[in-house]
Amino acid sequence: MTLHVTVDQDAPEPPYEQIRAGIADQARSGELPVGYRLPTVRGFAEQLGLAANTVAKAYRALETDGVIETRGRNGTFVAAPGDTADREAAAAARGYAERARRLGLDRAAALAAAEEAVRAVYDA
Repeated sequence: MTLHVTVDQDAPEPPYEQIRAGIADQARSGELPVGYRLPTVRGFAEQLGLAANTVAKAYRALETDGVIETRGRNGTFVAAPGDTADREAAAAARGYAERARRLGLDRAAALAAAEEAVRAVYDA
């Protein structure tokens, strides 16, 4: 098992997003097992021929999404799926529901807006 990420400079997605998506896909598919140690930011940046800040931005996004976890000086590892992602999704949904209510949307309108947003993202 080895991390395989390529960055296409001509792609419409920025390099950090290509890195984020590549690692996330491999972690979710099981290609990268839970506990797999990722390369250091600097080492991975050198390997890809990118700035360290680009890789660091991808790692931060992955950590926010609960795909990876940083264990201080021990390194960065693929996290167990589910728990963090479920908590983050629930918190985001609650925040949306509260905001929709403050805006005066009724339940049906709030659900319709959420459904349309999900459809736009998942069916894109």
